[in-house]
Amino acid sequence: MPRTVHLMALGIFAMVTSEFLVGGLMPQISADLGVSIARVGYLITAFGLAMAVGGPIAATALMRLAPKTALLVLFAVFIAGNALAAAAPGYPVMLAARVITGAASGAFFGVAVTAVIRLVPEGMRGRATGAAMQGLMVGTLLGLPLSTLLGGLWGWRAAFAAVGVLAAAVALAVLAFMPPLAPAEDAGGPREEAAVFRRPRLLVALLGSTFIIGATFSAFSYFAPILTEVTGFSEGAVPVLLLVYGAASVVGNAVVARFAQSHTRTAIAIGLALNALFLAGFALFAGAKAPAVAAMIGIGLVGVTLNPAMAMRVHRAGNARALVNTVHSSFITLGVVLGSWFGGMAIDAYGLRAAPWIGVALAAAGLLTLVPDRLRDRGGRSGKGAAPGGAPEAAGPAEPVGAQGA
Repeated sequence: MPRTVHLMALGIFAMVTSEFLVGGLMPQISADLGVSIARVGYLITAFGLAMAVGGPIAATALMRLAPKTALLVLFAVFIAGNALAAAAPGYPVMLAARVITGAASGAFFGVAVTAVIRLVPEGMRGRATGAAMQGLMVGTLLGLPLSTLLGGLWGWRAAFAAVGVLAAAVALAVLAFMPPLAPAEDAGGPREEAAVFRRPRLLVALLGSTFIIGATFSAFSYFAPILTEVTGFSEGAVPVLLLVYGAASVVGNAVVARFAQSHTRTAIAIGLALNALFLAGFALFAGAKAPAVAAMIGIGLVGVTLNPAMAMRVHRAGNARALVNTVHSSFITLGVVLGSWFGGMAIDAYGLRAAPWIGVALAAAGLLTLVPDRLRDRGGRSGKGAAPGGAPEAAGPAEPVGAQGA
């Protein structure tokens, strides 16, 4: 695997860690900036919205640059945003810093995945995407505990400074070791690039990713209260259990990455079916410790770990260029928002066990988005045919992503 793939994983890890920083530092930020916990919580919302909306805007602005140049620009913006957060004299500046870092993070995901795909042979795209996405899994695993640890040792400002330093180190490594890639030869202007979103099949694939991520986050967002109030674990046990969940997601991502390209839809279908089963088990047996932990580990294995297969599906339905990848990350972020929102509404109405049932419903909706492709396969068998369970099942290769430079 090229060294750049692992550098992209480190960059994504830095972005995801920055996203989770506020969650572990809420009391400190609240006291230092003189605002309520609720207003500090809005910093998380602002980061997510900036990723979803600002990410595609930033990617569009950078689409004519070579990938290496675009990545370095995004690193510079991200580092500046974290420096601004570390030095923020008040809440408005802190809010601006979160918007800046969120937009840079959203665009970085898209540009990084595009660069990874262009750096490996076509047959390795799924595994390379999975390797880069390990940054997301490890960031989810370690982001919150790392932020809490750094904040406890040196204060919340040091945590943001540390993420900026990490990003700077990765940027220097990208500058030194990433091979040059020419801008995509077939890339047009913003209007031409956006035309791909007129394809219904691409929109269905993007919506499918929203449902996949939403299914997991409807439960993940409320693991802590469910595990303490329903299952009966102590508050001190929850971080350990979340680390176990995160470790399962790292393993699951590695497994999915091996099949993401050759068995794209099959991996998604099996993953969604298993996730629905584990979510239902978590809801039904949340009152018993061993079954609840087993179900939680299962959700970790087959939930957000479907990212590599989701990416391959989107590439085949649209293309593998930066704008499509960035918009895909926006739909993933939308899944996080919708999953946690619907889960919270269900809890308000029916109690804590209701949140995983929302996940079951969203997983079922995700499975339904696979039906049009399945019907298309059946309709085409009299002509081209369809390979069983593999990449051709997704109806055609991804569009070219441009030639590699010298």
